[in-house]
Amino acid sequence: MTPPRLVVMISGGGSNLQAILDACAAGRLPAQVVAVISNKRDAYGLERAAKAGVPTLVLPKPKEQDRAEYDAQLAQQVAAFQPDWIVLAGWMRLLTNAFLRRFPGKVINLHPALPGTFPGTHAIQRAFEAHQAGQIDHTGVMVHLVPDEGVDDGPLLASVQVPIHPDDSLETLEARIHAAEHDLLVETLARVLLEPDFARKD
Repeated sequence: MTPPRLVVMISGGGSNLQAILDACAAGRLPAQVVAVISNKRDAYGLERAAKAGVPTLVLPKPKEQDRAEYDAQLAQQVAAFQPDWIVLAGWMRLLTNAFLRRFPGKVINLHPALPGTFPGTHAIQRAFEAHQAGQIDHTGVMVHLVPDEGVDDGPLLASVQVPIHPDDSLETLEARIHAAEHDLLVETLARVLLEPDFARKD
């Protein structure tokens, strides 16, 4: 039986991609990463993919190109890999329906915050600043489906709290959140793959 096919989309270092690759290699994640796609040519995650023997594709968005036009082109490229699931693991562009309607119910996003808190970019820094202002004592990580153009608010698959310690720096908090991301993403993807009804959020 052919393992489920994952396309992982990244914009940066790819540490969550590495967690997926390692889990697949160890048999903890019954899947195959068939492609890694980045909108950034210098994303280190592309090197991680190459070391694992995974095909890569770089598709930057030209400034003059319409977002929907770019996303339609991106969807065409992704579809060529025949993915069962698309994992946004540090993909730093908001996808339009021109992309999402090609893969209904098949796009999964990782976000370094709890549901309803700190959507969008710089979520860890914003949580740290809120802690410094005495507003919160924890943040978290979530994995969710991406059904539409909403920002980090799709149907929740899993989440975990991450404490913010009084002596934390932004760097120590980031390290703790990234560790939680790696664990939660792999665990959630395993459930998605092994439990057919888990990701059906109708």
